[in-house]
Amino acid sequence: MLAGMQSLSYSEQQEAVERIHQLMAQGMCSGEAIACVAQEIRQKHQSEEITLLFDD
Repeated sequence: MLAGMQSLSYSEQQEAVERIHQLMAQGMCSGEAIACVAQEIRQKHQSEEITLLFDD
């Protein structure tokens, strides 16, 4: 995983896929729908603290 990137739970991934499909059904192209959902996820998780642990 990249530093600063959060992983989503399985249910969060499923919700994201469903949201992307919903936007595409409304006429949005796939790339735009993915970008929109990614932005929604970033905004949702923006206030959460991320802890990184490094092993030597």
